[in-house]
Amino acid sequence: MRPKNVARPAAAGALCFAFTCAGAQSALAQTDTTQPTHEPGAQSAREPRIDIRHRKLNVRSGRRTAVAGKVAPGVRGMTVALQIKRGRRWKPIDRDRTNAAGHYRLRERLRRTGSSRARIRVGGGLGVRPGKRHIGRLNVYRVAHASWYGPGLYGNRTGCGGTLHSGRLGVAHKSLPCGTMVTFKHGRRSVRVPVIDRGPYIAGREYDLTAATAQRLGFQGHGGILTTR
Repeated sequence: MRPKNVARPAAAGALCFAFTCAGAQSALAQTDTTQPTHEPGAQSAREPRIDIRHRKLNVRSGRRTAVAGKVAPGVRGMTVALQIKRGRRWKPIDRDRTNAAGHYRLRERLRRTGSSRARIRVGGGLGVRPGKRHIGRLNVYRVAHASWYGPGLYGNRTGCGGTLHSGRLGVAHKSLPCGTMVTFKHGRRSVRVPVIDRGPYIAGREYDLTAATAQRLGFQGHGGILTTR
């Protein structure tokens, strides 16, 4: 019987030791996780806020587009670019660097007509992450001679398929591929519509707007109109 009496205290001591070690390790783990980290870069950089104070995105060929604004927080020397989308890639057309308050100004003279998605991209700086902001479409126009059509032809098939009706938006052109999107501007109004038909076949006229398109633009009769193609 004596060996049993001796073995019990030994086992109890071993259990005590095991619990004591486990408690000590748990305490150390808690101490390690609660200590503050002072490693460089522990604090993440801030997301920039890109403000647009002025934008000029509808211009005639040969004139300047302009975008100005501010990046917050203000850091001197951050690269800011005005980019347009060509195909699958974003192409920068002007760059600037922010001043100490974060202000920037972008300007570029454009001669190539077209309508492209545009954005501002910030390269980032001390404590500020890179960022971007989409700002709409940049439209570069030229003057073309146009007319409009519709009444008397409703119900007919168009040259690109489908039926012409009073509410259909689109334009007729002799050679642009069917479905090509074209932006038109007349006065202060603008509209972006597809090529849906062929024509016009009157000398000197490049486009024939459907009645619904002409109505959106406030265009009457025939004459000059601004177009991106």
